Formats: sequence, structure tokens, C-alpha cells
Amino acid sequence: MNFIKTTVLLAGLTVLLVLVGGALGGRAGMLIAFVFAALMNLGSYWFSDRMVLKMHGAKEATPAEAPELYNLVRELAQNAQLPMPKVYVMESDTPNAFATGRSPSHAAVAATTGLMRLMNRDELRGVLAHELAHVRHRDTLISAVAATFAGAIAMIANMAQWTMLFGGFRGNDEDGEGPGMLGGIAMMILAPIAATLIQMAVSRAREYSADKGGAEIAGSPMGLANALRKLESANQKQPMESAARNPGTAHLFIVNPLSGLNIGKMFSTHPPTAERIQRLEAMHGQARM
Repeated sequence: MNFIKTTVLLAGLTVLLVLVGGALGGRAGMLIAFVFAALMNLGSYWFSDRMVLKMHGAKEATPAEAPELYNLVRELAQNAQLPMPKVYVMESDTPNAFATGRSPSHAAVAATTGLMRLMNRDELRGVLAHELAHVRHRDTLISAVAATFAGAIAMIANMAQWTMLFGGFRGNDEDGEGPGMLGGIAMMILAPIAATLIQMAVSRAREYSADKGGAEIAGSPMGLANALRKLESANQKQPMESAARNPGTAHLFIVNPLSGLNIGKMFSTHPPTAERIQRLEAMHGQARM
């Protein structure tokens, strides 16, 4: 099923990229965009995880450098019957985490230094179990692909803005090869919105599933429930700087790292945290009955 979802996502983002290319450069722009999209399809499959980790300055950690984090990931990976993923640390005071990789055998789990400072062991265990549930469900490839394509579309939209400033669209209406100035404005506005909507479509439902799977891997839902309360509050107060520079990756994280910014409120990539906590608490109540 995830293979089908990934194929549909790649096809949809390819079409969107070709439409953006057509808006910017007519038929020639569409051809260039198609070639670019084909290269991105290949590159995003093989290298999207590395791109995402680099965007956030994540550095691979050894057991000696981050013993508690490394040992918890190893323990939980065994619980989930997964290969041991690589462990990365991001230097950020904002507590958050994400998982990436094209398959369980090529997975990575990244956590911020702020997360390790803020969480107690049970809460950190819950967060890491949630991320490993994404790995087990094979969500990480589709998430990383969406992130890399969204970044590319946003970059093209920025190029459109500069092209308009220097009159790059003036000849389009005359030769019939493009939509001209109005089309350029429309694509500059709509392309990032469309990319964000695609991300939302592939992200929100998966978080509930990963919460449930994470509770099973950790052995209890309450560590994750308590962690989500802290995460929501902390990210409201201090949005993550690297995510603000790369908003197309916001859906990767366990909670929206931009929830304290207007862009985070307009395009939430995650279901309401209160609803997630309520579901986890209900799981706990059912387990005690």
C-alpha cells in the first residue's frame, strides 16, 4: 500500500512541477520541469533522507556521544523487530524528533538536544517509539520524498518571484508560450500552497497510526501522551529555526515545529495534539480494564 501511495505522490508532484514549469516558461519550461522532476524522482528515492538530515544539521551520534538516546533506540528497535537505525542528534533548544530513510534497513532517527534535556526517560522512550512506528509502517520514504519535492517547488516559486521583478514574464503573453505575468503570480502563490496540501494529505492520518504503534512498541501510551503535552507547549513558545528555514520538512516531525508561527497555524501538518493525547489516554484506560 505504501508503494502505491509513494508512486501516486511522485506522480502528483511531478505533474505539479511540470505545471509550474509551464507557467514560468511555456512548453520549454514544461520540458525542463519534466526532466528535473524525473531526476528528482530518482534522487528523492535514494538520497532524500540524507538531504533532510543535512537540512537540519543532524549529525550521526555514537553510543559514547549519546548513550541514553542510542540505548533507547536499540532497545525499542528490538521490541519492534526492526534493524538498528542510525541515530542522529540535532543541535536545537526546541524539543522535537523525526525518522527518515527509504526502508527499515536504511532508517535513521534524529532527535534534538532540546528533546533530550526536556524529557524524562519514559517520555523520551515514547517519542522514539513513535518514530520507530513510522519506520515499521514504512512512512519514512513517502515523508522524505514529499519534503524534498516541496522544497523544490518552493525554490521554483522563489525563482518566479525574482523573474517577475526583472520582467522575465513580459514576453509570454505575446508569443502564446505561457500565461504571462498573471500566470506567474498565480503559480508563485499556488505552488507552495499545493505542495503543503499534498504534505498534509500524506501526513495527518499517519500520526494517529504512529502514536498507536509507538505505544505498542514502548509498552505503554502514557510516556508518549505526557511527551506530547511538553512538545506542544515548547514548540508554541520556541519554533524550530531549521524548520522555519525549510518549512517543507515540517510534516516529518512528531509535532509541528512551526506551530508558534503564522505559517504553522495556516497549514498544520499534524492532527490536533489534544486529540492525539486523548486517544492515547483512551488506550491506557482500555488496557487497565
